[in-house]
Amino acid sequence: MTGIMQLDRVESPESTRPRGHEVTIRGARKSYGRTDALGGVDLEIEAGKFMVLLGPSGSGKSTLIRGIAGIERFDSGSISFGSTPISDDRHHVPAERRDLSMVFQDYALWPHLTVQQNVAYALRRRHLGTAARRANVLETLERVGLSSKVDNYPSELSGGQQQRVALARALVGSPALLLFDEPLSNLDADLRERLRVEISTLTRDSGATALYITHDQAEAFALADEIGVLNGGQLEQLGTPEEIFRRPATRFVAQFTGLAGAFAGRLVGERAGLSRARVGDHELSCTAGPGASAGTRIDLLIRPTATSLVDRENPRLDAIPGVVVDVAYRGRGYEHVVETRYGRLASVFDPRSWSRGGECSIVIDPAGCVAFPATKHAIT
Repeated sequence: MTGIMQLDRVESPESTRPRGHEVTIRGARKSYGRTDALGGVDLEIEAGKFMVLLGPSGSGKSTLIRGIAGIERFDSGSISFGSTPISDDRHHVPAERRDLSMVFQDYALWPHLTVQQNVAYALRRRHLGTAARRANVLETLERVGLSSKVDNYPSELSGGQQQRVALARALVGSPALLLFDEPLSNLDADLRERLRVEISTLTRDSGATALYITHDQAEAFALADEIGVLNGGQLEQLGTPEEIFRRPATRFVAQFTGLAGAFAGRLVGERAGLSRARVGDHELSCTAGPGASAGTRIDLLIRPTATSLVDRENPRLDAIPGVVVDVAYRGRGYEHVVETRYGRLASVFDPRSWSRGGECSIVIDPAGCVAFPATKHAIT
């Protein structure tokens, strides 16, 4: 996508309309030949909230955001902004009338226009005088830290600066909805983090509703008020970052949002409000996911945050012996890969470095492990 997406607003007769759109999607379906990109997705975004759609390539997130933008039309289903129908069997509001802006991963800047002209282009449909338009553009460029680059062309800018121009262009018209199509994926790690903070701050300051798509779970957790996890054209879970991380609704959600590893075992009962899992000679506390109950053969999915290292001499009965097979320095401490008799655990953090080949034990926090019915292991 190389075009500019700054879209005019659908006027509301209500003078007290919230600053951001309230977005409602019902039964969104879209196929490309025999491939179902969306399989009947329902989604609601509260006005002024920042929602992130998280999923792998092919999960349907790009199709969904492009449908909301009006770049594509769903095969069936509906989109409404508040009480205004935007797209359904009888209505289809053109993209330029939806009062939204979109930031693309490839920047989508006009190469023959200067920074100032690229941003001002988004105001072409607004009835503003030259002086007011210029003041608005310069103020927005100041907000994104590009006031010294107004006369530069995109080819004279770094990737991060080009994405700031794209962000300024999206913000300058004060749209009710901001859409972000993986805007940080082309940038290096340090720049991604700095721009993530800017996107979060500037978007929330604007009061607009935001929908942001990414395959990066760390990015999603850092940005979102709510996260929707997509897989194979289906919305597997919708919730706050804390709900998604602590109470994943499906095995896929747990796996895609970060695991240290998994142990095979069996649920054997409950104690103090937690399920108990028998893993080899050890009994561990955990949360039971959907379909897992006492007697069920399970895979115990373990978050990195649930793991901690202790010496082999530690008297805790639930400490699992292991051997450190790798260690990596991460600035604030060290991440270890530990081989245990039940399987390998990665990203095991400790402030100190444990020697490769050294013996240790791992203690697992029940708040960070979820049991789902086994799919690969046969436990006797």
